[in-house]
Amino acid sequence: MGMHLALLLAAVFALSPLDGVAGEKQIVSVKELAGNWRGWVTGEQGDERATMIVSPDGSYKASTISGSTTVGTFYLQNGKLRYRSSRTTGTASVSEDKGKTVLTVMPEDPNYRTGRAQYERLK
Repeated sequence: MGMHLALLLAAVFALSPLDGVAGEKQIVSVKELAGNWRGWVTGEQGDERATMIVSPDGSYKASTISGSTTVGTFYLQNGKLRYRSSRTTGTASVSEDKGKTVLTVMPEDPNYRTGRAQYERLK
């Protein structure tokens, strides 16, 4: 039952138009991302729970509950938040809604084994 609920919630979050509801936050320094994050990553096996720790210099380490680990770096390019990891490169955005800060990571090549990831900042 718990796995079914988790999959249902993952599907709801993946399909809901959160981008239009939450207000996108302009990031002026990768230091703003520093801290602990928890969320969902779309991978080969579907959506999977993940955690990510971001350092003040923008470097990060993310891992899933199945043990998959990704390291990378967030950086600003022409005022846009981007990332480069051991698996993919792409864009990232931060939004705030109802007291929650959400970091969304979107690879430029979603055909690779890793898709969109969405993390919520842990307080």
